[in-house]
Amino acid sequence: MLSAIHTLIYSSDPAATRKFFKEVLRWPCVTEGQTDEPDEWLIFRTGPSELGVHPTRGPAGETWAPEGHQQIALMCDDLLSTMEELALLGAHFDGAREHGLRTGHPPAVPAAGKILLYEPKHPIAFGL
Repeated sequence: MLSAIHTLIYSSDPAATRKFFKEVLRWPCVTEGQTDEPDEWLIFRTGPSELGVHPTRGPAGETWAPEGHQQIALMCDDLLSTMEELALLGAHFDGAREHGLRTGHPPAVPAAGKILLYEPKHPIAFGL
């Protein structure tokens, strides 16, 4: 039976990306110094997860995302306080916006692009 989701982030500078996850998000790394894997292949504990399936088009036919598009979203209980806390640790945000849920975008995970940060307003599934 399936036991979890393993998320992959590809980076042109794995050391900078790892530093962000270790020092800004403070995620523990389970492989550092414990395996023969290369340093850039560290595995981080990310906590509970859930998976959402969204349509590629909106009700008026507008394109929301192309087929095959995936996105990583970090969930929090209070978006603004989480953004403030992460900013003190070095994260930078484009701002917060409201569109059914409150979202904030860090402008970059170093060398790996953007990750959505959001405060869900839907019932969460990871406690099921």
